[in-house]
Amino acid sequence: MALLGYLKSLFILQLLMGFVFVVSGLIINFIQLCTCILWPINKQLYRRINCRLSYSLWSQLVMLLEWWSDTDCTLYTDQATVDMFGKEHAIIILNHNYEIDFLCGWTMCERYGILGSSKVLAKHELLKVPLIGWTWYFLEIVFCKRKWEEDRNTVFRGLDRLKDYPEYMWFLLYCEGTRFTEKKHQISMQVAESKGLPKLKYHLLPRTKGFTTTLQCLKGTVTAVYDVTLNFKDNQTPTLLGIVNGKQYKADMSVRRFPVEDIPDDEKECANWLHKLYQEKDALQETYSKEGKFPGPTIIPPRRLWTLLNFMFWATLLLSPLIKFACGVAVSGSPLLIIGFIIFLIIASIAIRRLIGVTEVNKTGSSYGNQEAKKQN
Repeated sequence: MALLGYLKSLFILQLLMGFVFVVSGLIINFIQLCTCILWPINKQLYRRINCRLSYSLWSQLVMLLEWWSDTDCTLYTDQATVDMFGKEHAIIILNHNYEIDFLCGWTMCERYGILGSSKVLAKHELLKVPLIGWTWYFLEIVFCKRKWEEDRNTVFRGLDRLKDYPEYMWFLLYCEGTRFTEKKHQISMQVAESKGLPKLKYHLLPRTKGFTTTLQCLKGTVTAVYDVTLNFKDNQTPTLLGIVNGKQYKADMSVRRFPVEDIPDDEKECANWLHKLYQEKDALQETYSKEGKFPGPTIIPPRRLWTLLNFMFWATLLLSPLIKFACGVAVSGSPLLIIGFIIFLIIASIAIRRLIGVTEVNKTGSSYGNQEAKKQN
């Protein structure tokens, strides 16, 4: 085990895995671009193809979580709720406390066969991020600038297009709007106090507009809202860099299902329902803090081989010519070729590190406390 841990920490192996992800992602993005000719001819075929192309990319990250770092994910829910996974369109409400919370969500999507069709209400800045933003664009992800006056038409159009989506989808919402930090929490609770709302200990004040709008637009398509509250054993603070280094984490996820018909139609009442939900999420986190677990029965869904097989396919396809080329450079003895190859490795490592940096807590911004943000809430 010590040897395996050492191998996982080797920079050269991490670099090769990053190379596979980046190059395969660019190939997938190019294929996605080519599928655009199908949109006016057969929109649903375009969507089905892009779901599978996206799966081929996202499942490589899930593979890192499940097989490389051997991170466990335990569900705290009932069997009736699990039996509905992957069999209906749903909105997912997830707390935004960790760098890898999206990965934990994706691993559940993968295990129930909807990773490729998963959606999110994403900030507009991510559209410019290679691989991630580009893949999401072809998946019809809804991007917003978090300024309602500018986002209104874009969000309504984007959500309206998803009403006839041919594959079951989970639409992820981070209702807090930004990742939790102590500084943001202090500002958020000042906003809560000014509005006469109960203070939260483990969450930021939810931004209700995104949820009420999404529910309103997708009513008749989505049949349930899943509230997912995530935490980690032993006060772990997981990072994507830790996953890349092969560090194991133990994730616990409390999942509750709410049928859409049980949620108020009126926008104000719906917003109040969301605030109440976050108070309940806070109580769940308090229980976890004291007892080290969420209440209710546990289910550990088995991981599937598809993520590992997909990565092995891309690794075989892309690493063979790379290794052959590297050997040719070394044998050639040409200083120019060797220096050029080293520069290539340096650029590749910087690019991969920057991609990882997109997830880091200290790189995320927040508009909490701004007058504009207060108007949006």
